[in-house]
Amino acid sequence: MAAGSNITLVSTGMLPALVVASAALTAPTAFVLLRLYRRSVLRSMATVASGAIPQPEATAPSPAPAEPLRVAYLDSAADPGASVLYGRTRRSLAACALVHAAAGIAYALVFAAAWMALAGGEGFVASRFLWLAACYAWPTAIALTLVYALGPSQRAALFGGYFLLLALFAGYALLRNPGLAPAQLVFFWFYANAAPSLLFATFLHRRVRAVGPLVLVFMVAAVTGSQLLLIFVGASDERMRRAVDIGAMWGLGGTGMFFAILIAGFLLFALIGWWLLKRLGERYRRRKTSDQALVLDVMWLMFGIVQSITLSFEGWVWLFTGLGAFALYKLVARTGIAWLRGEPGDPGVTLLLLRVFSLGARSERLFDALSKAWLRAGPITMIAGPDLVASTVEPHEFLEFVGGGLLRRFVRDGQDLERRIAAMARGPDPDGRYRVNEFFCYADTWQQTMRRLAQEADVVLMDLRSFAPDNHGCLYEIEQLLAGVDLRRVLLLVDATTDRAFLDAALRSAWERLAAHAQAARNGPAEVRLLELDAPSARALRVLLGHLLAERAAPAAMQASVAVPT
Repeated sequence: MAAGSNITLVSTGMLPALVVASAALTAPTAFVLLRLYRRSVLRSMATVASGAIPQPEATAPSPAPAEPLRVAYLDSAADPGASVLYGRTRRSLAACALVHAAAGIAYALVFAAAWMALAGGEGFVASRFLWLAACYAWPTAIALTLVYALGPSQRAALFGGYFLLLALFAGYALLRNPGLAPAQLVFFWFYANAAPSLLFATFLHRRVRAVGPLVLVFMVAAVTGSQLLLIFVGASDERMRRAVDIGAMWGLGGTGMFFAILIAGFLLFALIGWWLLKRLGERYRRRKTSDQALVLDVMWLMFGIVQSITLSFEGWVWLFTGLGAFALYKLVARTGIAWLRGEPGDPGVTLLLLRVFSLGARSERLFDALSKAWLRAGPITMIAGPDLVASTVEPHEFLEFVGGGLLRRFVRDGQDLERRIAAMARGPDPDGRYRVNEFFCYADTWQQTMRRLAQEADVVLMDLRSFAPDNHGCLYEIEQLLAGVDLRRVLLLVDATTDRAFLDAALRSAWERLAAHAQAARNGPAEVRLLELDAPSARALRVLLGHLLAERAAPAAMQASVAVPT
């Protein structure tokens, strides 16, 4: 009985403290590390690999352009029409969301069944079971916002629909149980969901989401170690006397030795945490998991552990309810995703994303929304920049930075670039989601990298919001797109902050200089398409995705991309 009481005390006392402390340390630690990571990347981007920055190649002007360039503004309010690729991508995204919804419901049913078992002799009460299942289905709504590309209004509708369903089940429960008070139901929902929701929110923000799961794993191991060492020392009078003697040798009193033991345990188990991180990074590198799967697994596991604590007051064995619910969630999710996943070797449709680096948070919002949908169709390639460098960091890249090996990620020369392009992640991950291939470039290697990626891409999206005359890098990229890329594969994104007059003049001037080499003049219409995007709403994203995934963007339906002139 005493042993069982001690276990229950640990599960209801120490375990919550460990989870809360680990989650509370995760967000600030991840934020600081990402700031250091961003600073290190930007500092390296400003240096050169060969000691000198080559000037852009001069291209002989054409005295008589074959055809004048037309600038076509697409109607941002009209859908471009559903292509096969667009329909397939939307269906894949919706099916993936349904799989995660089903997995979340399976998770909720485990907790509902556990509470019903605790009720004992009252038998099965449908109203109570439905209410409990609805309460524990709350993480499903959060998971869908991470999986599906939702605009603000759609997210509001999703959460509104959940709470409407919750209210219906609550009303049914109140009708069936006259002695039940509404305040009791409200309290129970917060009792089950408030704590894990707040904890998960500490690393849900897109600024830290990329590395939040990794940092949380590390923190759980290290914080647990600090407590275990303290318990180990305090469990024996002999160990406590030795600890006091050691503290006296270093001039530490009782309080000082207490904190010294905490720090020693933290550092000791931090080694275990680092080993776990390396294992996770290796699994990611070997394509055994995806970045999205890591975030979702950490979320469901955190909810399972915290929500199990409320059950463990009835006995420590109920602490395993969360692990059982998580296991069933993984089983349903893996089964559904395996059914949805396409051919492992399917390269998909590659999107090259170019943009004005000064967009900052606006670039992050667009990328976050677009990538959820596009990565169901194919990979995204991009050159690392200050706007997205912290949002797109992959687990193995982050671990290389922490281990001091960040410079190994940078393109040094043409041979190194070809090796990295050959090693790009092209096929889907186990969850059917493709990856972002980010290229880190020095000041004298980004131009060659951009030209080569444009040649490899099936579709090119250039975000020219906030474009102005001082964006010299964008001017170079525009010239290269006009010079050697089929313009049917290119879409330029603009808004009210774009200097339209300067952009129009820059396009026509570059075309006149480069028309002798412009493959678009021979392989397709001499027309560049512009789409206005004021905000990444759900409708705007559908229109953008429709244009990018038009039939002419399909690799099989497109003419082979030609070499960009050098």
